[in-house]
Amino acid sequence: MRIFKFGGASVKDANGIKNLVKVLQYAGYKNTLIVVSAMGKTTNDLEQVIDSYFNNKVELSAAITKVENYHYSILLDLFKTDSHDVFKTVKSIFKDLNLFLKTNKSPDYNFVYDQIIGFGELLSTKVISTYLNTVDINNIWLDVRSLIKTDNYYRKANVNWGKTQEQIKTAISKNTLYITQGFLGSDANNFTTTLGREGSDYTAAIFGYTLNAESVTIWKDVPGVLNADPRYFEQTKLLENISYTEAIELAFYGASVIHPKTLQPLQQKEIPLHVKSFLNPENNGTIVNKTQVISPLMPCFILKRNQILISISTIDFSYIVEENISEIFTLLATYKMKVDVIQNSAISFSVCVENVFNNLEALLLHLKAKFKVTCHPNVNLYTIRHFNENVIKDLELNKKVLLKQQFQETVQIVTK
Repeated sequence: MRIFKFGGASVKDANGIKNLVKVLQYAGYKNTLIVVSAMGKTTNDLEQVIDSYFNNKVELSAAITKVENYHYSILLDLFKTDSHDVFKTVKSIFKDLNLFLKTNKSPDYNFVYDQIIGFGELLSTKVISTYLNTVDINNIWLDVRSLIKTDNYYRKANVNWGKTQEQIKTAISKNTLYITQGFLGSDANNFTTTLGREGSDYTAAIFGYTLNAESVTIWKDVPGVLNADPRYFEQTKLLENISYTEAIELAFYGASVIHPKTLQPLQQKEIPLHVKSFLNPENNGTIVNKTQVISPLMPCFILKRNQILISISTIDFSYIVEENISEIFTLLATYKMKVDVIQNSAISFSVCVENVFNNLEALLLHLKAKFKVTCHPNVNLYTIRHFNENVIKDLELNKKVLLKQQFQETVQIVTK
């Protein structure tokens, strides 16, 4: 089988969904499974629903209505009449959302987040599956939560590969087109879990691995994997061929085109990953496979914004020793900080983190009980693969460098 993944930008409106049809007609869709993200900025809008639920109940109804109106406008553009059965389907999904909000008793933010956020993918796949059937692209809609089984680490769940493989192989047969959700799974109690932001790519890789797929293709609004994010860098260039190892390095450092977990299962079975433009499906895009090169060879830039740089030293200026480092890492793990850079000297330890779970204040309070701590919020982390001195100088120009470390192929620079 082939696995196709379409992100939110590709299905943000009715024209995007119609374009998805054109992509399938060009690329073929027999013996294919399609993974789809939530439409457009729906995930962000549902995060606002979650925030209102916890912090501002007065705004909750308006936040939900915004999501509803957005989807109903797409339905009207696609189906032209609100008498189509798909409207009943979508209304039923919003009814389930409202029922959860009314009956939930759990105060656990992460649990509630996962139960609400997944409605975006359920909505997008129901709408797209129905539309494909109306244009004679017959398909079967699957609830991915019954297939991908995980633990209950909400918002960043770990896959139970044994159960997942068993469920997928039972549900999927050849010579059929399937459509399902990215990003989602379920735990042993069948509560919804999520695989982390941008986890739809990972979903595609999970299906690719378990089905021994011929290939996995991620359809993007860019020509393929570029050497930098065009939102932040000028004159970006297409990388035509990347090895699994290089792609994993780029993903680890934060390249936004490929999810960090996506590559490992594909590499294990040497399943090629294509990154192609859904606007120009005839173009080759980028292929990630077992090649030993990156082609063409050039500096690759990765920017991670809104990072937090924490500098730690002992109160009495004694050495930072193994016991101190062990304690610091235990606290970082306890407060679920995503660590992107580590640098230590004899008397100091610096770490650049992402405050994904909003535990920064609690972490700092805990650290300050034993260490001298300096915190720099809202810093930028630049990573350059295959760097040269000229690109480093250009990047550092007119910036305050807070931290810099250099390896054979990679340099990382934290700036304010």
